[in-house]
Amino acid sequence: MGWFDHSTVGTRTLGVAYPLLALAQTKSPAAAGWAGFALTIPILVFYIPGGLLVDRMSNRSIMLWAEFGRWVTVASVAFAMPFGGPSLCHLIAAALLEGTFWVMCNLAETALLPSLVKPVMMRRALAKSEGASHLASLAGRPLGGYLFGVGACIPFVLNAVLFPVSWVLFWKGSPGSGRRPAHSLQLSDLSVGFHVLMKQDFLRGAIMLVTITNLMVNTLIMIFVAGSDGMPSLTIGLVLAAGGVGGALGATLTFFQRPLRLTLLIHTWIFLVAMFLAMLGSVLRSQPLFFAMAFFTTGIGGAMSNVAIRAVEVARIDPGTLARVVGVSRLSSYGALSFAAPLGAFLVTWHGVTGGSMLLFVAMLVLALSVLIPQVRKWLTPPLPDFVGEPHMA
Repeated sequence: MGWFDHSTVGTRTLGVAYPLLALAQTKSPAAAGWAGFALTIPILVFYIPGGLLVDRMSNRSIMLWAEFGRWVTVASVAFAMPFGGPSLCHLIAAALLEGTFWVMCNLAETALLPSLVKPVMMRRALAKSEGASHLASLAGRPLGGYLFGVGACIPFVLNAVLFPVSWVLFWKGSPGSGRRPAHSLQLSDLSVGFHVLMKQDFLRGAIMLVTITNLMVNTLIMIFVAGSDGMPSLTIGLVLAAGGVGGALGATLTFFQRPLRLTLLIHTWIFLVAMFLAMLGSVLRSQPLFFAMAFFTTGIGGAMSNVAIRAVEVARIDPGTLARVVGVSRLSSYGALSFAAPLGAFLVTWHGVTGGSMLLFVAMLVLALSVLIPQVRKWLTPPLPDFVGEPHMA
């Protein structure tokens, strides 16, 4: 999946470059916000219908066309820059398309995996993918800001070269078409992913739990950023990067060690520890160190859970409905991110960094204590099922 790693680095650099270019072109922070928001809209809009399309079409073709579409999009921005453009409308449209094509690639990659990787090797393949994603985030976001500082056009020109490289690598390295049987598309098919997901105890509990903890950790990020006034930018960057380092470590652990049966319960307590560290840091006025430890901890727990969830999706869901199930799953877990920024800003405005951190810890503590109740634990943190081709581990 090396082709996808190249593409992911490109996505992370563009996630920084689009808002920065909007700010440079218009001198308006609001414009930068709209450009950044445009990148996330497809997560809320296209995951479910995208899952239906992926289940009904050739996954390989979708990935190739999506990469081609991303190249056309970023090339149009790069081409417009020497002529005084692009306009704000052009930038927002390009960001929307970039986000949409990324969603389609993400879904198609997951649906294509069962035809490319043997079941006994699936966990390790997913762990490598998860680790590469965290490393790409670590490299891509700072790289995007640095390249934009060197020259506003450079991130876009670089990606105009990077996407064709990914396209060629995937074309050569992915045998088989991943073709689906032809079926007519019906509106009722959109709900299939939700119904299938609800029948899988582990996945149902995992998605609910991860949605909650994603909201909490990203709200905590916003609390830290909002309270970082006067803090050196390098310090802010290092603190935020700690989550990526933890994620890479967590993915490495799952490469060598099969996720434990109580993965979701462990996930809950890991996030409780992280929220406690953040609260302690805000109380002791040592925010950078303790917040970095908190983000590092959530990175480890999140990566381990992500690998377990993706492995169960591939092993337990019929390939004909896999993309729709993944679409529902990602919509829930990623969609929570849309509410994190305003929630974090609200908490800091009304309660400050210390009060906001305390409230998140209390909320996480209530969640952790609630899973001690047998019925809640059965619903929210069910045990990990058997992996195909792998023995159980305690």
